[in-house]
Amino acid sequence: MKKVGVAILGLGTVGGGVYKILTEKKEYFKRTQNLDVTVECVMERNVERAVSLGVDKSAISANIEEVIGNPNVDVVVEVIGGVEPSRTFVLKALMSGKTVVTSNKELFAKCWPELEEEARKTNAGLLFEASCVGGVPIIRVLQDGMQANEILSLKGIINGTTNYILTKMALEGSSYETALKEAQKLGYAEFNPTADVEGFDAAYKLSILASLAFNTKISYTDVYREGITAVDKEDIAYGKTMGYTLKLLAIGKNGADGVDVRVHPTFIKNDNPLASVNDSFNAVHLVGDSVGEIMLYGRGAGELPTGSAIVSDIIFAAKHAENFYTCFKNNEKGNKETVFVGDFVTKYYVRLSAKDEAGVMAKIAGTFAKNNVSLEEVKQISSEKGKAEIIVVTHPAKESVIKKTLEKINALEEVFAVKGNIRIED
Repeated sequence: MKKVGVAILGLGTVGGGVYKILTEKKEYFKRTQNLDVTVECVMERNVERAVSLGVDKSAISANIEEVIGNPNVDVVVEVIGGVEPSRTFVLKALMSGKTVVTSNKELFAKCWPELEEEARKTNAGLLFEASCVGGVPIIRVLQDGMQANEILSLKGIINGTTNYILTKMALEGSSYETALKEAQKLGYAEFNPTADVEGFDAAYKLSILASLAFNTKISYTDVYREGITAVDKEDIAYGKTMGYTLKLLAIGKNGADGVDVRVHPTFIKNDNPLASVNDSFNAVHLVGDSVGEIMLYGRGAGELPTGSAIVSDIIFAAKHAENFYTCFKNNEKGNKETVFVGDFVTKYYVRLSAKDEAGVMAKIAGTFAKNNVSLEEVKQISSEKGKAEIIVVTHPAKESVIKKTLEKINALEEVFAVKGNIRIED
């Protein structure tokens, strides 16, 4: 039976989950995987926290040198988060030839080329299933389940915090501020929620997933990013009456015009399978040229779901002698030959506040027409005396054209304000 020694850097929520799975399922792994997996040491400043989880004091390391110097450690699990000191710790582990398993999407999105370069030098394993979509095995599917396919598109709900907030706004009519406070109370959102609500977290994950899906390095800086802080519950309600559900969607497309990668609030039809993904759950929808459509669904975060992904990487590394490295040019600036779609095309939902009088609708429609934007649907809703809410759904149009058109509409004397502008994905 093969013995596998593990070190865990950080015993927070996820690290604690990893420790719990590895210790409670030790006999199960012996029986089902023919592996004797042992947590040899942990690196945790909060000694009381470690002891409360059952870690013997003698197994608590004070620094990374103790960890990588331990000859019984084969796999180092990094679950600290952030770029530093995680980057330094991971590099030292790789330099020593230890396999590294990480759940750190920010570290991986920003430092992937550097980490992989070091891993190649020492033939060390570098695994990161838990960095994207929690317990959902999306990375293993992309690496080992879709080889027969050129992946045409990847669309997903890959941030549980924003999905919870948008679900509360849609089902209960909560304001963004109220839904955010509830998410923070439940532990779904941090005290400073910027990384989640402004779309950074989803952009990091999309850069990793799209790189694997499209077999070319896509930097997180190449991802168009827009968060949910400006989302109005009125638009969610109006969209619902028109058959739409609002999600913070991560979108990756690989077409004739190039690679299109973006994260932003998006309306999708209610019969879209992603529309029923609520609360803190995540899902990713893939389209391959051979297999067609595939969707993976599950918990995108949490102690045991993320711990499950990390442990799967530990076992995968123990059972595979050959390490996985990317086949594309994985450098900091990416592949210069990759063409990105700078001016993407999609449908748009637009909400306007305008004068409730004859001729206004025609003037607005005329402005769209002059800019070659075709309209699919138009609704007028009287809001108060002398004012009307006008909802417009366009046919597919370029982002730059819509922005230019809305600037002209906003300048019309009859229009009080452009109150909402949300992209639509079929």
